[in-house]
Amino acid sequence: MSVARFVLEFFIAAPPERVFDLARDLDFHQRSLAHTGEQIVGGRRGGLIELDEEVEWQARHLGLRWRLRSRITVLERPHRFTDIQVHGPFASLEHRHLFEPVEGGTRMVDEWEHRAPLGPLGWLADQLFLARHMKRLLEIRNTALKQEAERAATFLPA
Repeated sequence: MSVARFVLEFFIAAPPERVFDLARDLDFHQRSLAHTGEQIVGGRRGGLIELDEEVEWQARHLGLRWRLRSRITVLERPHRFTDIQVHGPFASLEHRHLFEPVEGGTRMVDEWEHRAPLGPLGWLADQLFLARHMKRLLEIRNTALKQEAERAATFLPA
């Protein structure tokens, strides 16, 4: 079974603490992916998700309704956090979020890794559309996060 991996990097003109908290803000997450009908259906219901907490999402992707439950397994504010799939459509899923202070703001890095279910059929789906779809969703969310963080930023260089 193959693993799909990709890395996205964004520069955000806001302090790392602001970007970090916005990235784990469940209410913002729902707003930023409203086009998928993304909503919380279990676990933590809103606010900033914390270490060892779980949230269950329901959304419409690729014409189907999906549920995914994830848990925060690493949280080091404001540097990084990791969420993994506890239950959901993937054979496995790990999403690492990294935040590095840089001149004028924050370098935000998403490291995404998943294994599609269903053996060879899942591999084919991954090659044809699944990996591209997931990457595009993260790009949409990160663009919204960048806009929101920069709109509210009061960044003062050290």
